[in-house]
Amino acid sequence: MKHNFGAGPCILPKEVFQEASQAVIDFNNTGLSILEISHRSKEFEQVIQEAEALVRELLDVPSDYSVLFLQGGASQQFAMVPMNLLPEGGKAAYLDTGVWATKAAKEASKIGQVEIVASSSDKNYTYIPKEFSVPADATYFHYTSNNTIYGTEVFEKPNVNLPTVVDMSSDILSRVINVADYDLIYAGAQKNMGPAGATLVIVKNDILGKTGRTIPSILDYQAHAKAGSLYNTPPVFSIYVSMLNLRWLKEKGGISVIEQENIIKARTLYDEIERNPFFRGTANEEDRSRMNVTFVMDTPEQETAFLKLAQERGMVGIKGHRSVGGFRASIYNALGISSINALVDIMKEFEELSNK
Repeated sequence: MKHNFGAGPCILPKEVFQEASQAVIDFNNTGLSILEISHRSKEFEQVIQEAEALVRELLDVPSDYSVLFLQGGASQQFAMVPMNLLPEGGKAAYLDTGVWATKAAKEASKIGQVEIVASSSDKNYTYIPKEFSVPADATYFHYTSNNTIYGTEVFEKPNVNLPTVVDMSSDILSRVINVADYDLIYAGAQKNMGPAGATLVIVKNDILGKTGRTIPSILDYQAHAKAGSLYNTPPVFSIYVSMLNLRWLKEKGGISVIEQENIIKARTLYDEIERNPFFRGTANEEDRSRMNVTFVMDTPEQETAFLKLAQERGMVGIKGHRSVGGFRASIYNALGISSINALVDIMKEFEELSNK
């Protein structure tokens, strides 16, 4: 049996894989594959409408927000956000907590002025900065809620009096949030929502259209909202599988239920990291991510030996990012507690073997 701890694209529920695989052959008894139906057809219209309705229901999205399914990943949002929100000569405030936050700020700086209000780069992004101020003349404040590479997560929205934009690519749908606290949320689908290819954007309508910029239509949130995410050919399959996954999440009981499961999974793994003398967590305890658990060992030789044992036992994707080293266990929504327990057992096994 394989246990997929990969950081993305994500693990999805088996039920979702099964239904999606059938749809590739014959979608809803149409005699056509989901891969070949028209994005203008009534069949796909039902899919995208249900996907939007499920996002609104699961996250309790207020009615004055648009829910969009776009392309280009979170990386395209790094540019779309300032293009749509930052006026000529305007300033944006960014919190630097890792690679993706840094890239978001870099892209925004090509559109307008960016001020980094705080950074945890001094300690290789092992913590979330807490004390910082934002310039009063900034148009918006941007941060990344979960840092997949470094294993840190922001659980409480920073207390800033500015329109707030958040990249939730790797923790969207994993915990209860108040969408009304944010003015724009974006997330690549490939961590907790579906396969790579779709990007979710939830945006408060009244913050749009105020920059005075002329924006290419393909990069204009208002154009996509007006077209119901069908301005151009959307990523049909990714949206369809995301819809199936959203159905699965609703059937489980919704976000509050999956959040409790995620808390238990993360606590189980962190407890073993704390207990086992061969492993050491890399992120500050108060900022530890529930989605990406990062840990190291004392020597490269130990890490090589443990990785070999883990791979022999069916563990996939646990090697850490080169920026941190060691190991990274990504424990997204669809990864069951049985996989966490299997990894913990291997950590205990390694301890026993090493102490003989």
